[in-house]
Amino acid sequence: MASCDTRKEFTFVIIGGGISGVSCVEYLSSLCSEETIALITATDIVKATCNLKKFGRTLEEFDVEERSASLLFEQSPNVVSIQSVVVGVHPQEHSIITESGNKYYYKKLCICTGGTPNLITRHPCVIGIRDTESVLQLKSKLSQARRVAIVGNGGIALELVYEMYDCQILWAIKDKTIGNAFFDEGAATFFLPHIESNQQVWKEKKKFMTHTVKRMKYGIETVENNKHEACYHGNPSNTLSGGALGPDWCSDFSLCGASSKEKGYRQVHVEYKCEFKQLLNPEELKRCGEKESPFPSLNESLLDSADWPVYIQLSNGKIYGCDFIVSATGVVPNTQSFVSCAPFDTAEDGGLLVNSNMQTNLVDIYAAGDVCTFGWDPAPHWLQMRLWSQARQMGMFAAKCIAAHFSNEKIPLDFCFELFTHVTQFFGYKVVLLGKFNAQGLGNDYELLLRCAKGDEYVKVVLHEDKMCGAVLIGETDLEETFENLILNQTDLSAIKDILLNPEIDIEDYFD
Repeated sequence: MASCDTRKEFTFVIIGGGISGVSCVEYLSSLCSEETIALITATDIVKATCNLKKFGRTLEEFDVEERSASLLFEQSPNVVSIQSVVVGVHPQEHSIITESGNKYYYKKLCICTGGTPNLITRHPCVIGIRDTESVLQLKSKLSQARRVAIVGNGGIALELVYEMYDCQILWAIKDKTIGNAFFDEGAATFFLPHIESNQQVWKEKKKFMTHTVKRMKYGIETVENNKHEACYHGNPSNTLSGGALGPDWCSDFSLCGASSKEKGYRQVHVEYKCEFKQLLNPEELKRCGEKESPFPSLNESLLDSADWPVYIQLSNGKIYGCDFIVSATGVVPNTQSFVSCAPFDTAEDGGLLVNSNMQTNLVDIYAAGDVCTFGWDPAPHWLQMRLWSQARQMGMFAAKCIAAHFSNEKIPLDFCFELFTHVTQFFGYKVVLLGKFNAQGLGNDYELLLRCAKGDEYVKVVLHEDKMCGAVLIGETDLEETFENLILNQTDLSAIKDILLNPEIDIEDYFD
């Protein structure tokens, strides 16, 4: 990394220190090593990919590290890290403005500012989970909590429900099954015993400790701000820390409540097909004349007459007292600083609309990751989900496009956009999602093949016209590469679909 100077002009400027932004900078630096690159981040701590494992044609597993930008790019003399927040962009003069008043000029700009928590409401008893700071806040509040309400049904909510113990958990979801963004009713049923388990949490997790599955690791790195201080524009503190929530953050954070009677047990009550309505304080609850709903408990006498600092009312009319509420209802694209001062085209979900070369409608401005929404005709078996895997893919492809366009070259859409793939973990199980894994966009014109071994694995295949178009693999199935090829090749499975999921048959033998 180049030491800080008075330079205000760069060939490339990347905004955002998440996976998409850092992936873009890393790859762009390797493609254009002679060109100057500025990475502008709100904090010095950024998220970097490591231990990348590629298998199949599109499948990837990787770890995510929390690193100091100054250390991560210290071997890249063409990269400068600027610690500040961008508050405006001026496309006509190819410049951006930071909160400290500095103006930087670019030839190509890539916006990778990610998403912000979609809070159900702003209230002292409501926290949104997105980064390491919010997890530390959660851990602090949880240590004194008897009951917590979680609103939302996505990946973060799934992780929280599984990891929290020694407190009661009210889980409010708008769907009829848990994990609706990832799972159908069958897969949700497979996971339910782990939520309802009366086994102590550490005993339940012990059986997963011998699995050799690579897990995405998130944590905190603290860096003393000494000789690298010159690399920042802004006001870095003496000690910098940062991070983000991800599928294995629990290894760094013990999410233990304050109930001594629970003794390491998870106690979850799910309210299905309902949404958040409002919050009430004790006085408001008395004035409205409503009664608190009883919480189903293994320890009926535990909290029967408890006084709660806040009450959550759901759309089904039920009211539960709790110590605080976690809003885990997803994220919204973090675009405000850009759309407020420039005529960006945006999608219905608020994301910056990009074409098949990750370009926005404004000249020389690109976007990647959670902040953007694709605007091209997608491949039949690809869809956008705001996940770490796609953030990396988009960031790297944006770098390819920027480098190609800078050299006046054309570039086709990357092969990674041919098939949706995501490898993660839920409830201790390896989870692989392929293609239209929930038959997205197929209406009723599809066929499902299922295989389930309770407590071990769950396999679902989506067929359309006797060809595989999606799959959900839970557990150690070893089917992901074979199924990936079957989807990409659109192999006719009419002759073998009856035995496709037979565990006694090695399906790979049919396609050697």
